This record gives sequence, structure tokens and C-alpha cells, in this order.
Amino acid sequence: MRIFRPGDRGPEVHDIQQRLLAFGEYVDAAELDGTFGPSTHAAVRAFQDRRSLRIDGLVGPDTWNQLVEAGYQLGDRTLYLRAPLHRGDDVRALQRKLNGLGFDAGKEDGLFGPSTDRAVREFQRNVGDDPDGIVGIETLTVLERMRPTESGPGRAVVREGESVRAMRSSIEGQIVAIETGLADRPDDTLGRDIAAALARELSALGAEPAVLNGGDSARPSDLARAVNELPAAACVSLQSPSGGEPAGRSTCSYFGSASTYSPAGKRLAELVGEELEHALGVPGTLVGLTHAILRETRMPAVQIEPGGMTKDDVVRVAEAIATALQRFFAG
Repeated sequence: MRIFRPGDRGPEVHDIQQRLLAFGEYVDAAELDGTFGPSTHAAVRAFQDRRSLRIDGLVGPDTWNQLVEAGYQLGDRTLYLRAPLHRGDDVRALQRKLNGLGFDAGKEDGLFGPSTDRAVREFQRNVGDDPDGIVGIETLTVLERMRPTESGPGRAVVREGESVRAMRSSIEGQIVAIETGLADRPDDTLGRDIAAALARELSALGAEPAVLNGGDSARPSDLARAVNELPAAACVSLQSPSGGEPAGRSTCSYFGSASTYSPAGKRLAELVGEELEHALGVPGTLVGLTHAILRETRMPAVQIEPGGMTKDDVVRVAEAIATALQRFFAG
């Protein structure tokens, strides 16, 4: 999709502004004719901060999708497993309640997938209802009556954390997806160079690298779906530096928000950060984000923005990432 930025005008910008206002952000009345001005830019950045998105003030696919999803509250619509999946804040609230009651809805990602469907059906069976997987008024009424505990980590987080602690495996034979995303631009070959070098390093370790060149035109959800279909044991997404970090500092991101996160993704990001810091000699930053490539993939995933590097550092960066993956699988 098109990326909206300061200076843009039109009905699409007006739609973005209305969604920001509904979410409680401030937009100056002088800009509500569909002008992407300073207050709209500030509102987008505030929204991105609250939603654990990259704070760049631009409305790209991830930010737009979450603007839409933020408009759904639990009870606004009937939820069930379908294709394409129901997605939104109402699904996330449902997952949180089910996990709080001990029904494993998977990670609280706002996507009504198979794990959420199984949890709904199990809940319905336990309360004596028809286990049809349809979340309408009756199911929600019973769910609220149970007063689920919504504080603390969900069941999926605890389960994934235990699996990470118990992991003792090898990188040999593991399929590792390498997604170049926005780094794969005609004027920026570093992403492709790192991807190619990383693929060589992983092959030397006995892994099976699979490079996906997304580019600016690819939809993030489509890339996540492609990674899931491989199926990969881990995913590495290489991104161009956003400019949000001090010069020379690398950023390693995993799926994480104010209410939930991926323990496996966080551990992988920590290891990558350690190895990059050693390779480049500069401290890194660890960040929890809700971008599609981290949120919608079903395996440990990390998004990397190598900072302060040149063409001469490509091999060192690739070696660092490969070493981190080897350490991750070894537990």
C-alpha cells in the first residue's frame, strides 16, 4: 500500500485522522480537511508508541492495519474462525480473557486463528454450551461472568518461556527464513548483501536458509504467511535503520507489547544483539514491536536494523547473526 507522510492530502488522510481521533489522539482542526500536517504527524507517532510500532510518524501497512484493528471492541461483532482471519482489538481482548481462565488461546496477537478457535470450543464445552467456536453475545456473557484474571502473563507466554528454557537442539537441518523487507530497495543493497552472506554462513552450519525478498511493495502479512508456509524454525527480518536510534547503534526487535510478548523471540533478539555488539563494537537496543513479520509468524522471529555499518562489515554482521542462531537452537 501507499505510505502516507507529512505533506500528503486527500480523503485517505482524512480517514486516518478520524481513526486517530477515535483512538483518543489529538489532531488540530485546521488539518481535518485531509492535510497531513504537524499535529497529524504527532498523533501518528503517539499512536505508534502506544501500539509498540516503529515510531516514524508514517502510515504504512503495519500502522494502517492497527488503526483499523483499534476500532473493534469486544462485542462489536461475532467472532469465529474464517479466512481471512478476524483481526482486531476485540480478538486480542478475547484471547486475554481465555488465557486468564486457563484456556490456551495462543499468543495474544489479535488474530483469530486455530489456537483461539480451539480455546473457544474448549471453554464452551466446559460451561456446557454447544462447542461451535462462535463467539456471540451468549458466549461473551458467560465469559464475563467467569471474571477472568487479566493481569500477569498469559498461558501462552508461560508455556513458550518453559519451552525456551528446555530447548536443547541443533541448527543443523533447521529452516531459517531471511526476509529483507524494506532493506531490499534499489538504492540500498546492504540488506541483500547481508541476506546473501547470512545464507552462506547458515548453509555452512548445516541449516537450510530461505531468502524472501519482500521489497517496498510487499504486504507485511503476505510475507509473514510465506514464512509460515515454509515452514521455518526461525525468521530473521533485515531492515534499513529507521533513524530513531543514535548513530551506529543496532536495534533488535521481537514480538512484544504492553500486555504480551514472545519469550522465544525475545531470547533470539537478545542473542543477536549480543553478537552484533561484539562484531561492531557498539551497544545495541532491544525493542518489543508488533510488526506483522514478528506478530503473525508462528516461529521465533527477530527484526534487525544493523547500525553504523558499511560494506566492509557485511560478513561480520552475517557471521554474528548466524552465531546467535546457532546459540539459540543449542539452548
